[in-house]
Amino acid sequence: MEYLIDYGMFLAKAATIVIAIVIVVGAIAATGSKQKKSGKKGSLKITRLNDHLEEMRETLRKSVLDKDHLKVVHKEEKKQAKAEQKDRKAQIKQEQQSETTEDDQRKKRVYVLNFKGNLAADAVASLREEITAILSMAETKDEVILRLESPGGMVHAYGLASSQLVRIKNEKIPLTICVDKVAASGGYMMACLADRLVAAPFAIIGSIGVLVQLPNFNRVLKKLDVDYEQISAGEYKRTLSVFGEITEKGREKVQEDVENIHDIFKHWVKDHRPSIEIDKISTGETWVGTQAKERYMVDEIKTSDECVVEACADAEVFEVEFEFKKSIQEKIGGVLEESSSRFVSRWFERSTNDIYQ
Repeated sequence: MEYLIDYGMFLAKAATIVIAIVIVVGAIAATGSKQKKSGKKGSLKITRLNDHLEEMRETLRKSVLDKDHLKVVHKEEKKQAKAEQKDRKAQIKQEQQSETTEDDQRKKRVYVLNFKGNLAADAVASLREEITAILSMAETKDEVILRLESPGGMVHAYGLASSQLVRIKNEKIPLTICVDKVAASGGYMMACLADRLVAAPFAIIGSIGVLVQLPNFNRVLKKLDVDYEQISAGEYKRTLSVFGEITEKGREKVQEDVENIHDIFKHWVKDHRPSIEIDKISTGETWVGTQAKERYMVDEIKTSDECVVEACADAEVFEVEFEFKKSIQEKIGGVLEESSSRFVSRWFERSTNDIYQ
């Protein structure tokens, strides 16, 4: 009898697990179906950085200043805000009596974008949406600040990312690019488009070069007596491949292509930063920010934080981010990826600490 009870409990637990799995799978499928029906690519997130900066300052003041001092500060700020409001009303009245439009008198707007590049420059998908939104209302008196971080990657991918920045320049809107960590290779292809290029003192800048590399297993296949067939039309349809035999003619063709792309890269940089000595900096080397400034590869040494805080002093500053809709599967995958990345980082940190202790 006890055996039958245990067996019944086992079946109940198994049935509960199966039902739970079916419900989760059904929920995921239903959510995915709803997202497909909506047809909406994503959403634009706007953060007014002036408010963010003011909130942080107010939080700090409440902790640092005594109540009497804080009361005096708030009283002075209210007085100033009242005077500014009065001036604004007078300004609006004056505009109504003249041909001056509101846009002529409004404060400058600064739009802040973020680009964190990988090998395939996947961030260009959001960048193009953000730039499209900004260009729908930005004027020449405004400015775009791009916080750029990229070690480079595929030529065509970073070519597209650079072309998105050209759209801003074509509309005569000032473009400031800030590099806090790295803008190398394709990253510098983007960075050199700036009207004002700013780098942190130890940011990595440069790597104006082109690289092609791949393993070749042809000799391994021959040793194992494995045939490899490749059928193509066109003399140079395939020059280097993973399994095919690499010929001297194919190697020379790839070298020629690499040199051509390098020349195009060099002309691109020289066209947008004419003051540099292109032959001296197009060796594939990298430099830190201070060295890059000596070579006229950047204009100023400062961080993106300094640029944003300075902009908040006399302009309305908005951070613009386009977020694509993610399915439940993608969200779960993102959580797993983030968890594994955090685990690797912690392991590396502990290993480093053990070495230097």
